[in-house]
Amino acid sequence: MKTFIIDAFTDKPFKGNPAGVCVIENDIDAVKMQAIANELNLSETAFLKKSKNSETEYIIRYSTPKVEINFCGHATLASAKIVLHHLGQPLVNFTTFHGLKTNICHEFRNIAFSEL
Repeated sequence: MKTFIIDAFTDKPFKGNPAGVCVIENDIDAVKMQAIANELNLSETAFLKKSKNSETEYIIRYSTPKVEINFCGHATLASAKIVLHHLGQPLVNFTTFHGLKTNICHEFRNIAFSEL
C-alpha cells in the first residue's frame, strides 16, 4: 500500500484541505481502514483500488478515524491528484463503494470533476 497526504483546493504545500490517500492492491475491511485513518490523523482518508478492467477505473472508499463514510469531496479530489499527477493517467473514473460514479480529468492547470 502506498500512502499520501494531499492538500485539496490548493497548489501550495500545507494549505487547502488535507486528506489521506491510500492506493491499495487488495481489499481491506472497514476496521483496518479506520485504523489507518486514525494513524494518519486526518478528517478523511480515501482508499483507491484499481479496476482489473482499466488503467483509469478505480473503486474508492472513504474512512474517518471512527467510521466509513459514503463520500468525501476533498478526499476525491486528493485521490484524483494522485492518479492524474503521480500515476500519470489522463483521466480517472471513480466508483464509490455505494455506486456513485465520478469522472475527473485535467482541464488546463485545474482538475475538472463531474458526476456520471
